[in-house]
This record gives sequence, C-alpha cells and structure tokens, in this order.
Amino acid sequence: MKVMVTGGTGYIGAHTARLLKERGDQVIVVDDGVTGSSDRVAGMALETMDLAQTGSQGALTSLLREHEVDAVVHFAARKQVAESVSKPAWYYQQNVGGLAQLLMAMQDAGTSRLVFSSSAAVYGEANGVITEDFPTSPINPYGATKLAGEQLVQFSSRAWGLSASSLRYFNVAGAGQPELGDTMSLNLVSMAFDRIAAGAPPEIFGDDYPTADGTCVRDYVHVLDVAEAHLAVLDTLPTSPSCSTFNIGTGAGTTVREMVSAILRTSGSDFDPVVRTRRAGDPANVVANVDRMRQATGWVATRSLEQMVESAWQSRRYFASLTAQR
Repeated sequence: MKVMVTGGTGYIGAHTARLLKERGDQVIVVDDGVTGSSDRVAGMALETMDLAQTGSQGALTSLLREHEVDAVVHFAARKQVAESVSKPAWYYQQNVGGLAQLLMAMQDAGTSRLVFSSSAAVYGEANGVITEDFPTSPINPYGATKLAGEQLVQFSSRAWGLSASSLRYFNVAGAGQPELGDTMSLNLVSMAFDRIAAGAPPEIFGDDYPTADGTCVRDYVHVLDVAEAHLAVLDTLPTSPSCSTFNIGTGAGTTVREMVSAILRTSGSDFDPVVRTRRAGDPANVVANVDRMRQATGWVATRSLEQMVESAWQSRRYFASLTAQR
C-alpha cells in the first residue's frame, strides 16, 4: 500500500509511519516540521508543507497523484489546549482548514481512503465508561476543532464517496523506541517526569473524587498500541463510501495516584506526590469503551501500564543523554 502520513514527524504519527514502513508499505510523510523531527522518519519520503497555508491543496493533489497514494492517515494538527484557548481562530484555521485542503486534494486526486486523528476531547466533561454514542460537547477550541474535523469527514463521505474512520484517542503515553518518545509535556507522564528532573515532587490535582483512592481515573494507552490501531483500521476500511468512529484506549481505568506511583518507582525517586486542589472541568472517571473497535477490526491494546511508563522513562533518558553530549 502507498500511504501518505500527514504530521508524520510528530509523536503518534512517527510511530505509525514506522510501523507502515516496517511491514513493507510505501510511506510519504507530509509535515511542516514545527513540532516534530525529521530524524523520526529517516529513510522515508518527506515533504515539508503547512497544510493550512494557502495553495497547499494544489501541492497536495500533485503529491497524491505523483505517488499514486492509496490512503491517507491524517495527524497534522495543533494540539495544545491552553494555546487553543488563547488562539481559537488560529486553531480552526490550522486544524479544520488544513483538513479541508487535504480533503479537497484527495477528491481531486481520486484518493478515497482516510484515517483521521481525533481525540476524546470531543466528549468534553463526559464521565464514566464512554462509548462512541456519548454526546459530544467539547469544552475548549482544540476539542471543538477535532469534532468539526470529524463532521467534515462525515460530510465528505456522503458527498463524494470517501471511506474514512475517525479515531478518538484517550490518554496516550510511552514510546515504541526511545528516539520516538514524546518531547512535549502535555500529559501526566511527561509532566511528572519534568518535575522529578527539576527536583520537585509530582503533583496530583484533587484527592477527594468518588474513586478508589480519591484521585481521577483515566484510560492510559501505550502509543505503540495506538499506532497499531491505525494500521488495523486502515486495513479494514471498506472500498465503498463509509464513515466510522472508534474510541482508542485500553478499556481499563488507572487512578492518577496509581500512575504517579508507577512513575516514581520507575524513576527511582523517593518523592511523595503533592496534592493540589481540583482543576476546573476535571471529571472523576473517564474510561474508553473499546468494544466497537475490537468488533470491527480485532484490535485491542496489549501493553501494560508498567511498559508504558518504563518506555517513557527510557525515552526521556535517551533525550537527556543527547542534550548532555551537545
């Protein structure tokens, strides 16, 4: 298969691109290079492009035709919640505008298969075991752009025959290989390691929730499991027009205190976590129901919490050693 991976130098994108290459697919990576690293996709065709920039539709159409692309896996997007709150219009321009130009290019080129990188942020403050049929009510511009993207994909499927799936990730962490680890501190694992490295204890926001130990419950899933989910969906996309949505998680919850304890053990730290007051908008319990994904593709997450934390720690040590050598 010939697959274009937009945002392929990023965290999840690079893991997916590498798995595609390892199994023998021809991979064309398109990325603006702002937050990712070209080192992650060494040996793959790489085109530097900002999908949201005026004129990218024509360039994308040419690439799709030149490489006779069979399918697109679309990761390219901005993903910092706080930044989206301060720059809402720009986030729509980047995330929705870039997707719109890609879809128009795919229609022009006759490329009709797409896997779209969405987010559990579309559920907003939903609480409990979340199915894909839960109401979608994003509470920030980032989540809203992901929901708008899903809707655009759905309308495109009806309009011109696109066969597509939108994948709603829950809490992604870990690394498939040290050099592919997440270098942005946007999740609990990265932020806890940052504090430990700075000589400060990890923080827990709220310990009075109605959960087993009073801290929030979340569904943490290994990034390599997430990458494998994209291949599973790609391989089962119908040839006829279709549009599906899948949760990507483990289907099991871990409390924040359990995750922080695993981080402290792995790092060899003797800190005790510091409990802060609750953050506004944090639901007590958010876990993915992944039955639809399992039934449709056979995919299930297989890696443990310990593997996730250990791989994230090894990746952090890897990047620290590179910094020390400079």
